Amino acid sequence: MARHLVVVGNGMVGHRLVSALRERDTAGAWRITVLGEEGRPAYDRVGLSTYVDGSSEEDLRLPELDDRVELRLGDPVVTLDRGARRVVTASGAELTYDALVLATGSVPFVPPVPGRDLPNCFVYRTLDDLDAIKAAAAAAVARPGPGRRSAVVVGGGLLGLEAARAMRLLGLSPQVVEIAPRLMPVQVDEGGGALLRNLVERQDMAVRCGVAVSAVSEDRGRLVATLSDGIELDADLVVFSAGIRAADSLARSSGLPVGERGGVLVDAACRTPDGCVWAIGECAALEGRTYGLVAPGYAMAEVVADRLLGGSGSMQPAELDMSTKLKLLGVDVASFGDAHAATDGALEVVVNDPVAGTYSKIVVSDDARTLLGGVLVGDASKYATLRPLVGSALPADPVAMIAPGGVELGADALPDSAQICSCNAVTKGALKAAIDDGAHDVPALKSCTRAGTSCGSCIPMLKTLLLGAGVEVSKAVCEHFAYSRAELFQIIAGAGIRTFSELVESHGTGRGCDLCKPVVASILASLGNGHVLEGEQAALQDTNDHFLANLQRNGTYSVVPRIPGGEITPDGLIVIGEVARDFGLYTKITGGQRIDMFGARVEQLPQIWKRLVDAGFESGHAYGKSLRTVKSCVGSSWCRYGVQDSVGMAVLLELRYRGLRSPHKFKSGVSGCARECAEARSKDFGVIATEKGWNLYVGGNGGANPRHADLIVQDVDSEQLVRIIDRFLMFYIRTADRLQRTAAWLDALEGGLDHLREVVVDDSLGICADLEAAMATHVENYADEWRGVLEDPAKLERYVSFVNAPETPDPTISFITERGQPIPARREGDPVLVGMPAMNGVSR
Repeated sequence: MARHLVVVGNGMVGHRLVSALRERDTAGAWRITVLGEEGRPAYDRVGLSTYVDGSSEEDLRLPELDDRVELRLGDPVVTLDRGARRVVTASGAELTYDALVLATGSVPFVPPVPGRDLPNCFVYRTLDDLDAIKAAAAAAVARPGPGRRSAVVVGGGLLGLEAARAMRLLGLSPQVVEIAPRLMPVQVDEGGGALLRNLVERQDMAVRCGVAVSAVSEDRGRLVATLSDGIELDADLVVFSAGIRAADSLARSSGLPVGERGGVLVDAACRTPDGCVWAIGECAALEGRTYGLVAPGYAMAEVVADRLLGGSGSMQPAELDMSTKLKLLGVDVASFGDAHAATDGALEVVVNDPVAGTYSKIVVSDDARTLLGGVLVGDASKYATLRPLVGSALPADPVAMIAPGGVELGADALPDSAQICSCNAVTKGALKAAIDDGAHDVPALKSCTRAGTSCGSCIPMLKTLLLGAGVEVSKAVCEHFAYSRAELFQIIAGAGIRTFSELVESHGTGRGCDLCKPVVASILASLGNGHVLEGEQAALQDTNDHFLANLQRNGTYSVVPRIPGGEITPDGLIVIGEVARDFGLYTKITGGQRIDMFGARVEQLPQIWKRLVDAGFESGHAYGKSLRTVKSCVGSSWCRYGVQDSVGMAVLLELRYRGLRSPHKFKSGVSGCARECAEARSKDFGVIATEKGWNLYVGGNGGANPRHADLIVQDVDSEQLVRIIDRFLMFYIRTADRLQRTAAWLDALEGGLDHLREVVVDDSLGICADLEAAMATHVENYADEWRGVLEDPAKLERYVSFVNAPETPDPTISFITERGQPIPARREGDPVLVGMPAMNGVSR
């Protein structure tokens, strides 16, 4: 029988352990129970601050565990009986185990100051904490009366500055208090801390270092934080984010030894003196030291997974990567290796440029031959190359390696043993092997090695390794054109080309193929070249565009009328229902707030469209590489949390961009508040309402490789929002590759989000007027494609199943009834759901 593993804790590290064990345990040696203290599934705590910036709980959730893992939430372990190998939970449940892993993480450290338990005093650690902070901040901002609403943040480390950013996003003015003489004292040195403070204070944020909060008191409905130097700070909220302590109380109560500064003592295998109990992550003390970053926790999880399956993996504390790279309050900060030159004889090489707002330091050995560590503030672009070199011979002069305009190091400067992805312990050698095995782009490398799937800071180096390995991915659309899609767009637009024949004759070879013809058709359509079935263009379209409907597996088509923003009248619903009934169509409400009707034969399409068009509907372009939907919540029209009219904005955007042909389909969403019910951040462009206007996010999508959209502008008014979306979409259409979604396009864009913001917001290339004019032309010339067919007898002739018997239905199509609706008759080999009860009176 399978042995029983109990994992106490459902955070990122515990989740990683279970995932790693399930991937490797192909024989089913272990059944797993996870006991979580929080009532929520595991989520990305590193991205906690994005919860204030529009992300939902669902956005932050880690991948679901499979059904061989029992997950019990909101029921923490209160008793550990090691003699009986049993745990007891708060609900009284008792579970025995063969192996127990403590992954309880850490708890916030709150200085023992009087008043720390007063209302509106918080810690910054969990989603529940943030929910409480958001509610208190909203109440403070809404309170009448003069004066700025403020928050005192106790702690100027990583979490403290994240908390300060969150306070500012919530409409409060943050005041950061740090007991150390500088910000981020663990990660940066005195010089880097001084520049960091200067850059933070430029953003209208008060910083006080070298002092502590000695007391918190109430005064006329607000709080007063008294500092150790006697200064009093008025505040609406006080947020403690002054560090963490290992959550080791369960281990202590069961008699397990703990470190001098806390944490469950474990050996190199992460095993406690009790051979059946292990500890990983922030609650573990490896050789007496605890680690507060996720990368060492992940490494521990991998070791324990290996050990549970009979392996010999072990931890080497000296090799644990404590490097960090992040953007705090818009400021790049990075620290790696021996950042504070603690090694005997270590030398520090510093380039400090306060005018440019950059500070770079590398620490080298006493003979200046080996890189030991470094600090980067203001510009961390060299981090991806420098961090993997820690412990290796310097490939160039130390000053030249960090000086502006100095030596640019390539991937060839790194040894194969260099760890490119510290989060997942992926070396350059492992990546080279993956490239040799056929992983020839970044997504493929991510998939087979996990590199770049956590914090993402190593992605630039993945691209460099691909280039260094001689991987040359041709951008040519196909053998008939030696150009990328973006280059073809410029050729067609610049030369005023109107047909495929003209293009292939002047800039290509042969007659074209199924790859280049739809690409050219899309470009011509996006440049306003008339109806997609007009003249020669009709022959260029792929299967779906060929009939302006989605082909289904049995040869029928689906019909999806546009329902802007999901808003529809009762009369409109009645018409759709009558059409579906009269033509015997299967109906389904889609995830994009539309009604899909399946099972239409090709000769029925014009008849169905006419009924819909006469009722005021138009094509929803479910078949095209174009705008699909703009999803919305009900916003301020109905919802008590809504702060803007999300439905009205969704309707405006969907009507504006309908029919806009692009390299790939794109979707949008508009949420009326930060609760994000329209899931805007999973869309190609998403809009989230704020009290001051709208936040715009770009480059997100679902599918096989989900990606959250990135914030490009915030608190803009409606006019400015539409203008920036116009520019973004047109820039994407002009520069993206064939079948490249906005997410992949943004990942591949040189300079990434910052460059995109410079182009479409700041107009760095001077093309925004042209982009806006192009969009205005599209809006002015839009025409419904279904109506275009109905009004043209020549186009109508295309819609027949058999040319010599146009009214004869296709005899190969047959239907059966399930759940009260017609669906295609099953074919041999089709999957069948078994054991399902009768539904709607129809048995399976």
